[in-house]
Amino acid sequence: MDLINSIPTIEPNGEPSVLQIIQIIMLNFELVNPVKILFGKGEIAKIKKHIPNQAKVLLLYGKGSIKKNGIYDQVVSALSDHAIVEFGGIPANPEYSILMKALSVIKNEEINFILAVGGGSVIDGAKFLSSAALFEGEEPWDILTKGIRTEKGMPFGTVLTLPATGSEMNSGSVISRKETGQKLGMGGPGLFPKFSVLDPTVVASIPNRQLANGITDAFTHVMEQYMTYPIGADLQDRFAESIMSSLIDTAPKLIDNPSDYTIASNFMWCCTMALNGLIQKGVPNDWAIHAMGHELTALHGIDHARTLAIIAPRHYAYFLENKKEKLAQYGERVWNITEGNIEERAKQAIEKTESFFHSLDIPTRISAYTNDFKNTAEKVSTALESRGWVALGEHKAVTPDAVKEIVEASY
Repeated sequence: MDLINSIPTIEPNGEPSVLQIIQIIMLNFELVNPVKILFGKGEIAKIKKHIPNQAKVLLLYGKGSIKKNGIYDQVVSALSDHAIVEFGGIPANPEYSILMKALSVIKNEEINFILAVGGGSVIDGAKFLSSAALFEGEEPWDILTKGIRTEKGMPFGTVLTLPATGSEMNSGSVISRKETGQKLGMGGPGLFPKFSVLDPTVVASIPNRQLANGITDAFTHVMEQYMTYPIGADLQDRFAESIMSSLIDTAPKLIDNPSDYTIASNFMWCCTMALNGLIQKGVPNDWAIHAMGHELTALHGIDHARTLAIIAPRHYAYFLENKKEKLAQYGERVWNITEGNIEERAKQAIEKTESFFHSLDIPTRISAYTNDFKNTAEKVSTALESRGWVALGEHKAVTPDAVKEIVEASY
Protein backbone atom coordinates (compact mmCIF):
# COMPACT_ATOMS: atom_id res chain seq x y z
CA MET A 1 0.00 0.00 0.00
CA ASP A 2 1.31 3.46 -0.97
CA LEU A 3 0.90 5.39 2.28
CA ILE A 4 2.05 8.72 0.95
CA ASN A 5 -0.57 8.78 -1.82
CA SER A 6 -3.45 7.53 0.29
CA ILE A 7 -6.19 9.67 1.82
CA PRO A 8 -5.63 10.45 5.51
CA THR A 9 -7.77 8.73 8.11
CA ILE A 10 -8.72 9.28 11.74
CA GLU A 11 -8.78 6.48 14.29
CA PRO A 12 -12.06 5.85 16.20
CA ASN A 13 -10.67 7.53 19.32
CA GLY A 14 -10.22 10.75 17.36
CA GLU A 15 -6.43 10.52 17.27
CA PRO A 16 -4.62 10.88 13.94
CA SER A 17 -3.65 7.58 12.40
CA VAL A 18 -0.12 6.63 11.37
CA LEU A 19 -1.28 7.28 7.83
CA GLN A 20 -2.21 10.86 8.63
CA ILE A 21 1.04 11.46 10.48
CA ILE A 22 2.97 10.29 7.43
CA GLN A 23 0.95 12.65 5.25
CA ILE A 24 1.99 15.81 7.08
CA ILE A 25 5.69 15.11 6.65
CA MET A 26 7.44 16.60 3.63
CA LEU A 27 8.44 13.92 1.11
CA ASN A 28 12.08 13.02 0.52
CA PHE A 29 13.50 14.54 -2.65
CA GLU A 30 16.58 15.23 -4.76
CA LEU A 31 16.94 18.55 -6.57
CA VAL A 32 19.42 19.07 -9.38
CA ASN A 33 19.08 21.82 -11.95
CA PRO A 34 22.25 22.55 -13.93
CA VAL A 35 20.76 25.13 -16.32
CA LYS A 36 22.68 28.40 -16.49
CA ILE A 37 20.25 31.31 -16.82
CA LEU A 38 21.33 34.48 -18.63
CA PHE A 39 18.60 36.94 -17.65
CA GLY A 40 18.20 40.48 -18.94
CA LYS A 41 18.44 42.83 -21.86
CA GLY A 42 21.41 42.21 -24.17
CA GLU A 43 22.19 38.74 -22.82
CA ILE A 44 21.75 37.11 -26.24
CA ALA A 45 25.19 38.42 -27.19
CA LYS A 46 26.75 36.18 -24.53
CA ILE A 47 25.69 32.88 -26.09
CA LYS A 48 28.93 32.72 -28.09
CA LYS A 49 30.79 32.25 -24.81
CA HIS A 50 28.69 29.21 -23.90
CA ILE A 51 28.89 27.26 -27.16
CA PRO A 52 32.16 25.45 -27.94
CA ASN A 53 34.23 27.30 -30.54
CA GLN A 54 34.37 24.35 -32.93
CA ALA A 55 30.69 23.45 -32.59
CA LYS A 56 28.52 23.12 -35.69
CA VAL A 57 25.21 24.59 -34.59
CA LEU A 58 21.68 23.73 -35.69
CA LEU A 59 19.67 26.94 -35.29
CA LEU A 60 16.15 25.71 -34.58
CA TYR A 61 13.18 28.08 -34.63
CA GLY A 62 9.46 28.35 -35.37
CA LYS A 63 7.60 30.03 -38.19
CA GLY A 64 9.81 33.06 -38.55
CA SER A 65 8.62 35.64 -36.04
CA ILE A 66 12.20 35.93 -34.77
CA LYS A 67 13.11 37.47 -38.13
CA LYS A 68 10.55 40.23 -37.59
CA ASN A 69 11.36 41.22 -34.00
CA GLY A 70 15.14 41.42 -34.28
CA ILE A 71 15.96 38.30 -32.26
CA TYR A 72 17.21 36.37 -35.28
CA ASP A 73 19.69 39.12 -36.15
CA GLN A 74 20.99 39.21 -32.57
CA VAL A 75 21.47 35.44 -32.50
CA VAL A 76 23.20 35.28 -35.88
CA SER A 77 25.47 38.15 -34.87
CA ALA A 78 26.38 36.39 -31.64
CA LEU A 79 27.22 33.22 -33.59
CA SER A 80 29.23 34.94 -36.32
CA ASP A 81 32.28 32.82 -35.49
CA HIS A 82 30.36 29.54 -35.52
CA ALA A 83 29.21 27.31 -38.36
CA ILE A 84 25.40 27.44 -38.46
CA VAL A 85 22.77 25.37 -40.20
CA GLU A 86 19.20 26.69 -39.91
CA PHE A 87 15.99 24.74 -39.53
CA GLY A 88 12.75 26.67 -39.19
CA GLY A 89 9.09 25.79 -39.17
CA ILE A 90 8.61 24.06 -35.81
CA PRO A 91 4.83 24.35 -35.17
CA ALA A 92 3.04 25.32 -31.96
CA ASN A 93 2.73 21.66 -31.00
CA PRO A 94 6.12 20.24 -32.02
CA GLU A 95 5.28 17.68 -34.71
CA TYR A 96 7.22 14.42 -34.93
CA SER A 97 7.30 14.31 -38.75
CA ILE A 98 8.84 17.78 -38.93
CA LEU A 99 11.33 16.99 -36.19
CA MET A 100 12.41 13.87 -38.08
CA LYS A 101 13.35 16.13 -40.99
CA ALA A 102 15.43 18.20 -38.59
CA LEU A 103 17.02 15.00 -37.28
CA SER A 104 18.10 14.14 -40.83
CA VAL A 105 19.76 17.54 -41.08
CA ILE A 106 21.59 16.93 -37.81
CA LYS A 107 22.98 13.64 -39.08
CA ASN A 108 23.72 14.74 -42.64
CA GLU A 109 25.39 18.00 -41.60
CA GLU A 110 27.21 16.45 -38.62
CA ILE A 111 25.67 18.89 -36.17
CA ASN A 112 26.99 18.68 -32.59
CA PHE A 113 25.13 21.53 -30.84
CA ILE A 114 21.51 22.69 -31.02
CA LEU A 115 20.33 26.23 -30.32
CA ALA A 116 16.57 26.54 -29.89
CA VAL A 117 15.28 30.08 -30.42
CA GLY A 118 11.60 30.22 -29.61
CA GLY A 119 8.97 29.29 -27.07
CA GLY A 120 8.24 26.02 -25.34
CA SER A 121 7.38 24.16 -28.54
CA VAL A 122 10.70 24.93 -30.20
CA ILE A 123 12.58 24.11 -27.00
CA ASP A 124 10.63 20.85 -26.57
CA GLY A 125 11.52 20.03 -30.17
CA ALA A 126 15.18 20.65 -29.41
CA LYS A 127 14.97 18.24 -26.48
CA PHE A 128 13.55 15.52 -28.69
CA LEU A 129 16.31 16.12 -31.23
CA SER A 130 18.92 16.11 -28.46
CA SER A 131 17.72 12.67 -27.39
CA ALA A 132 17.05 11.26 -30.86
CA ALA A 133 20.45 12.34 -32.19
CA LEU A 134 22.16 9.90 -29.82
CA PHE A 135 19.39 7.29 -29.74
CA GLU A 136 20.62 3.84 -30.77
CA GLY A 137 17.22 2.31 -31.54
CA GLU A 138 15.57 2.13 -34.96
CA GLU A 139 12.48 4.24 -34.22
CA PRO A 140 12.96 7.49 -32.24
CA TRP A 141 9.23 7.57 -31.44
CA ASP A 142 9.99 4.70 -29.06
CA ILE A 143 11.62 7.27 -26.78
CA LEU A 144 8.11 8.56 -26.06
CA THR A 145 5.92 5.46 -26.38
CA LYS A 146 8.25 3.31 -24.28
CA GLY A 147 9.11 6.03 -21.76
CA ILE A 148 12.86 5.79 -22.43
CA ARG A 149 14.69 8.08 -20.04
CA THR A 150 17.39 10.20 -21.72
CA GLU A 151 20.55 10.00 -19.67
CA LYS A 152 22.71 11.77 -22.26
CA GLY A 153 21.66 13.96 -25.16
CA MET A 154 23.32 16.20 -27.70
CA PRO A 155 24.15 19.51 -25.94
CA PHE A 156 21.78 22.39 -26.61
CA GLY A 157 20.97 25.88 -25.43
CA THR A 158 17.90 28.07 -25.70
CA VAL A 159 16.91 31.66 -26.35
CA LEU A 160 13.40 32.06 -24.95
CA THR A 161 11.02 34.17 -27.05
CA LEU A 162 7.65 33.17 -25.56
CA PRO A 163 7.44 32.67 -21.78
CA ALA A 164 4.93 30.00 -20.78
CA THR A 165 6.08 26.42 -20.39
CA GLY A 166 9.25 26.62 -18.30
CA SER A 167 10.92 24.27 -20.78
CA GLU A 168 13.96 26.56 -20.79
CA MET A 169 14.86 25.41 -17.28
CA ASN A 170 13.67 21.82 -17.04
CA SER A 171 14.34 18.46 -18.67
CA GLY A 172 10.84 17.60 -19.88
CA SER A 173 9.34 17.71 -23.35
CA VAL A 174 6.00 16.96 -25.03
CA ILE A 175 5.84 15.94 -28.70
CA SER A 176 2.83 15.48 -31.00
CA ARG A 177 2.37 12.98 -33.82
CA LYS A 178 -0.50 13.88 -36.11
CA GLU A 179 -0.71 10.56 -37.93
CA THR A 180 -1.40 8.67 -34.70
CA GLY A 181 -3.25 11.44 -32.85
CA GLN A 182 -0.81 11.23 -29.93
CA LYS A 183 0.78 13.86 -27.73
CA LEU A 184 3.35 12.27 -25.40
CA GLY A 185 5.98 13.35 -22.91
CA MET A 186 9.64 12.47 -22.49
CA GLY A 187 12.51 13.53 -20.26
CA GLY A 188 15.63 12.63 -18.35
CA PRO A 189 18.74 14.24 -16.87
CA GLY A 190 20.36 14.46 -20.30
CA LEU A 191 17.75 16.97 -21.48
CA PHE A 192 18.56 20.03 -19.39
CA PRO A 193 19.68 22.96 -21.56
CA LYS A 194 23.30 23.98 -21.09
CA PHE A 195 22.11 27.56 -20.87
CA SER A 196 18.98 29.61 -21.47
CA VAL A 197 18.76 33.28 -22.37
CA LEU A 198 15.79 35.12 -20.87
CA ASP A 199 15.63 38.63 -22.34
CA PRO A 200 12.38 40.34 -21.24
CA THR A 201 12.47 42.76 -24.17
CA VAL A 202 11.20 39.94 -26.43
CA VAL A 203 7.83 40.07 -24.65
CA ALA A 204 6.94 43.39 -26.32
CA SER A 205 6.36 41.69 -29.69
CA ILE A 206 4.16 38.82 -28.41
CA PRO A 207 0.45 39.00 -29.43
CA ASN A 208 -2.07 39.31 -26.59
CA ARG A 209 -3.48 35.85 -27.25
CA GLN A 210 -0.08 34.29 -26.65
CA LEU A 211 0.53 36.42 -23.57
CA ALA A 212 -2.79 35.20 -22.13
CA ASN A 213 -1.84 31.62 -22.97
CA GLY A 214 1.53 32.04 -21.28
CA ILE A 215 -0.01 33.38 -18.08
CA THR A 216 -2.57 30.56 -18.02
CA ASP A 217 0.00 27.88 -18.77
CA ALA A 218 2.32 29.02 -15.99
CA PHE A 219 -0.53 29.47 -13.52
CA THR A 220 -1.82 25.96 -14.18
CA HIS A 221 1.67 24.49 -13.92
CA VAL A 222 1.84 25.84 -10.39
CA MET A 223 -1.59 24.49 -9.51
CA GLU A 224 -0.71 20.99 -10.73
CA GLN A 225 2.15 20.92 -8.21
CA TYR A 226 0.29 22.70 -5.41
CA MET A 227 -3.40 21.79 -5.51
CA THR A 228 -3.28 18.39 -3.82
CA TYR A 229 -3.42 18.07 -0.01
CA PRO A 230 -1.52 19.59 2.93
CA ILE A 231 1.75 17.88 3.71
CA GLY A 232 3.44 20.40 5.99
CA ALA A 233 5.68 21.82 3.25
CA ASP A 234 5.06 25.44 4.15
CA LEU A 235 7.92 26.96 2.18
CA GLN A 236 6.96 25.07 -0.96
CA ASP A 237 3.37 26.25 -0.56
CA ARG A 238 4.55 29.83 -0.10
CA PHE A 239 6.76 29.61 -3.19
CA ALA A 240 3.80 28.36 -5.24
CA GLU A 241 1.39 30.92 -3.83
CA SER A 242 3.81 33.76 -4.51
CA ILE A 243 4.15 32.76 -8.17
CA MET A 244 0.37 32.62 -8.58
CA SER A 245 -0.11 35.94 -6.78
CA SER A 246 2.54 37.57 -8.95
CA LEU A 247 0.91 36.25 -12.13
CA ILE A 248 -2.50 37.54 -11.02
CA ASP A 249 -1.05 40.96 -10.29
CA THR A 250 1.05 41.05 -13.46
CA ALA A 251 -1.56 39.74 -15.91
CA PRO A 252 -3.64 42.88 -16.59
CA LYS A 253 -0.55 45.09 -16.63
CA LEU A 254 1.14 42.78 -19.12
CA ILE A 255 -1.83 42.69 -21.49
CA ASP A 256 -2.04 46.50 -21.37
CA ASN A 257 1.67 47.21 -21.68
CA PRO A 258 3.88 44.25 -22.69
CA SER A 259 6.74 46.60 -23.54
CA ASP A 260 7.18 47.62 -19.89
CA TYR A 261 10.47 46.00 -18.94
CA THR A 262 9.64 45.46 -15.26
CA ILE A 263 6.28 43.88 -16.02
CA ALA A 264 7.77 41.69 -18.74
CA SER A 265 10.60 40.63 -16.42
CA ASN A 266 8.21 39.51 -13.69
CA PHE A 267 6.08 37.60 -16.20
CA MET A 268 9.06 35.84 -17.77
CA TRP A 269 10.61 34.81 -14.46
CA CYS A 270 7.27 33.59 -13.08
CA CYS A 271 6.85 31.30 -16.10
CA THR A 272 10.33 29.86 -15.62
CA MET A 273 9.98 29.37 -11.87
CA ALA A 274 6.58 27.73 -12.32
CA LEU A 275 8.14 24.61 -13.83
CA ASN A 276 11.86 24.44 -13.17
CA GLY A 277 11.54 21.66 -10.59
CA LEU A 278 11.75 23.74 -7.43
CA ILE A 279 8.15 23.92 -6.23
CA GLN A 280 7.34 20.26 -6.96
CA LYS A 281 10.00 18.87 -4.64
CA GLY A 282 8.88 17.39 -1.35
CA VAL A 283 5.17 17.59 -2.17
CA PRO A 284 2.62 15.41 -4.00
CA ASN A 285 1.82 16.42 -7.58
CA ASP A 286 -1.34 15.97 -9.66
CA TRP A 287 -0.80 16.44 -13.46
CA ALA A 288 -4.12 14.81 -14.41
CA ILE A 289 -5.29 18.14 -15.84
CA HIS A 290 -2.38 18.09 -18.27
CA ALA A 291 -3.07 14.49 -19.27
CA MET A 292 -6.65 15.38 -20.20
CA GLY A 293 -5.65 18.69 -21.73
CA HIS A 294 -3.12 17.09 -24.06
CA GLU A 295 -5.86 14.88 -25.45
CA LEU A 296 -8.07 17.90 -26.16
CA THR A 297 -5.22 19.43 -28.13
CA ALA A 298 -4.69 16.19 -30.05
CA LEU A 299 -8.43 15.85 -30.80
CA HIS A 300 -9.43 19.44 -31.51
CA GLY A 301 -6.22 21.47 -31.92
CA ILE A 302 -7.08 23.69 -28.95
CA ASP A 303 -4.14 25.71 -27.62
CA HIS A 304 -2.44 23.81 -24.80
CA ALA A 305 -2.96 26.53 -22.19
CA ARG A 306 -6.64 26.81 -23.07
CA THR A 307 -7.20 23.09 -22.60
CA LEU A 308 -5.87 23.49 -19.06
CA ALA A 309 -8.26 26.36 -18.40
CA ILE A 310 -11.12 24.18 -19.66
CA ILE A 311 -10.33 21.15 -17.50
CA ALA A 312 -8.99 22.69 -14.27
CA PRO A 313 -12.24 24.08 -12.79
CA ARG A 314 -14.15 20.86 -13.48
CA HIS A 315 -11.31 18.70 -12.18
CA TYR A 316 -11.17 20.61 -8.89
CA ALA A 317 -14.94 20.54 -8.52
CA TYR A 318 -15.05 16.79 -9.15
CA PHE A 319 -12.35 16.12 -6.55
CA LEU A 320 -13.49 18.81 -4.12
CA GLU A 321 -13.53 16.43 -1.15
CA ASN A 322 -9.90 15.40 -1.73
CA LYS A 323 -8.61 18.90 -2.46
CA LYS A 324 -10.75 21.19 -0.33
CA GLU A 325 -8.07 21.87 2.31
CA LYS A 326 -5.58 23.13 -0.27
CA LEU A 327 -8.27 24.88 -2.29
CA ALA A 328 -9.38 26.77 0.83
CA GLN A 329 -5.77 27.62 1.72
CA TYR A 330 -5.19 28.85 -1.84
CA GLY A 331 -8.42 30.84 -1.67
CA GLU A 332 -7.35 32.58 1.51
CA ARG A 333 -3.69 33.23 0.66
CA VAL A 334 -4.04 34.04 -3.05
CA TRP A 335 -7.60 35.39 -3.41
CA ASN A 336 -8.18 36.70 0.14
CA ILE A 337 -11.25 34.50 0.66
CA THR A 338 -11.91 34.34 4.40
CA GLU A 339 -15.67 33.91 4.71
CA GLY A 340 -17.38 30.53 4.99
CA ASN A 341 -16.34 27.02 5.98
CA ILE A 342 -13.62 25.03 4.24
CA GLU A 343 -15.89 23.67 1.53
CA GLU A 344 -17.46 27.04 0.81
CA ARG A 345 -14.07 28.73 0.56
CA ALA A 346 -12.81 25.92 -1.68
CA LYS A 347 -15.73 26.40 -4.07
CA GLN A 348 -15.15 30.16 -4.12
CA ALA A 349 -11.50 29.54 -4.97
CA ILE A 350 -12.50 27.46 -7.98
CA GLU A 351 -14.84 30.22 -9.12
CA LYS A 352 -12.11 32.84 -8.70
CA THR A 353 -9.72 30.72 -10.76
CA GLU A 354 -12.16 30.36 -13.64
CA SER A 355 -12.95 34.07 -13.50
CA PHE A 356 -9.22 34.78 -13.73
CA PHE A 357 -9.03 32.78 -16.97
CA HIS A 358 -12.07 34.66 -18.27
CA SER A 359 -10.35 37.97 -17.46
CA LEU A 360 -7.66 36.93 -19.92
CA ASP A 361 -10.33 36.37 -22.59
CA ILE A 362 -9.88 32.60 -22.37
CA PRO A 363 -13.13 30.61 -22.69
CA THR A 364 -13.30 27.64 -20.33
CA ARG A 365 -15.69 25.36 -22.21
CA ILE A 366 -14.90 22.96 -25.06
CA SER A 367 -17.95 24.20 -26.96
CA ALA A 368 -16.27 27.61 -27.34
CA TYR A 369 -13.64 26.02 -29.56
CA THR A 370 -15.44 23.32 -31.55
CA ASN A 371 -18.94 22.16 -32.42
CA ASP A 372 -17.74 18.57 -32.80
CA PHE A 373 -17.44 17.66 -29.14
CA LYS A 374 -20.19 15.05 -28.73
CA ASN A 375 -17.91 12.06 -28.13
CA THR A 376 -14.91 13.96 -26.79
CA ALA A 377 -15.18 12.65 -23.21
CA GLU A 378 -15.27 9.05 -24.36
CA LYS A 379 -12.32 9.59 -26.71
CA VAL A 380 -10.19 11.26 -24.02
CA SER A 381 -10.99 8.55 -21.49
CA THR A 382 -10.27 5.77 -23.99
CA ALA A 383 -7.00 7.35 -25.10
CA LEU A 384 -5.68 7.60 -21.55
CA GLU A 385 -6.87 4.09 -20.71
CA SER A 386 -5.13 2.69 -23.79
CA ARG A 387 -1.83 3.93 -22.39
CA GLY A 388 -2.47 2.38 -19.01
CA TRP A 389 -3.15 5.77 -17.43
CA VAL A 390 -6.02 4.53 -15.30
CA ALA A 391 -5.01 5.91 -11.90
CA LEU A 392 -3.78 9.50 -12.26
CA GLY A 393 -3.50 12.30 -9.72
CA GLU A 394 -2.03 12.54 -6.24
CA HIS A 395 -4.39 9.88 -4.87
CA LYS A 396 -4.40 7.75 -8.05
CA ALA A 397 -8.14 8.43 -8.10
CA VAL A 398 -8.45 9.84 -11.62
CA THR A 399 -9.90 6.75 -13.27
CA PRO A 400 -11.26 6.44 -16.83
CA ASP A 401 -14.77 7.01 -15.46
CA ALA A 402 -13.63 10.13 -13.61
CA VAL A 403 -11.94 11.43 -16.75
CA LYS A 404 -15.12 10.93 -18.74
CA GLU A 405 -17.25 12.81 -16.19
CA ILE A 406 -14.76 15.68 -15.88
CA VAL A 407 -14.52 16.16 -19.64
CA GLU A 408 -18.29 15.87 -20.09
CA ALA A 409 -18.75 18.55 -17.43
CA SER A 410 -16.39 20.75 -19.49
CA TYR A 411 -18.60 20.79 -22.60
